Amino acid sequence: MSLKIFEIFYSLQGETSRMGLPTVFVRLTGCPMRCTYCDTAYAFSGGSNMEILEILNKVAEYGSKYVTVTGGEPLAQKECYKLLQSLCDAGYSVSLETGGALDIAPVDKRVSVILDIKTPASNEEKNMRWENIAHIKLNDEVKFVLCNRADYDWAKSKITDLKLTEKCPILFSPSYHELSADTLAAWVLADKLPVRMQMQLHKILWGEKQGV
Repeated sequence: MSLKIFEIFYSLQGETSRMGLPTVFVRLTGCPMRCTYCDTAYAFSGGSNMEILEILNKVAEYGSKYVTVTGGEPLAQKECYKLLQSLCDAGYSVSLETGGALDIAPVDKRVSVILDIKTPASNEEKNMRWENIAHIKLNDEVKFVLCNRADYDWAKSKITDLKLTEKCPILFSPSYHELSADTLAAWVLADKLPVRMQMQLHKILWGEKQGV
């Protein structure tokens, strides 16, 4: 059983509640979505096929407890579900970064799912699989990447409508080139929202480049 892998690298986790933790990233090739703010378009194609055992051996070389499976959209490759299970079986603390358009129900329950809810400004709201909300667990996280005030107000309404505060932690991120962090921080504080505001640590440290 093989997957198309774009890159495997070791870095600090730049987002989520695991921010700052040394982590091995397994980036799968391909994505069916085309978000306006995508920062990994280079992974839409390319890469090479790797057997799951090869992937596990490569991950083991870094000696990290934490592994993040990302993309692209990793769930676009059906073999990703088996990879996630295999990483958990190997004793890793595993997180999955997914865009929300594909089914998370088969994902191993030991995996922490980071579900990106696509806002109107992403131009991918139409492809959201809202049934995924029913499968969110306490150890998962829901993320909103916000481009403007309209996105922010929309996200606030989704938190209420979907009762997200009862399900898992909620992350708000400013789109890197479209919304300033201090503006988003002011909105969150003014509305006393029960969310974790986050910035992309890897971009603060190293800028926009591949392999970090």
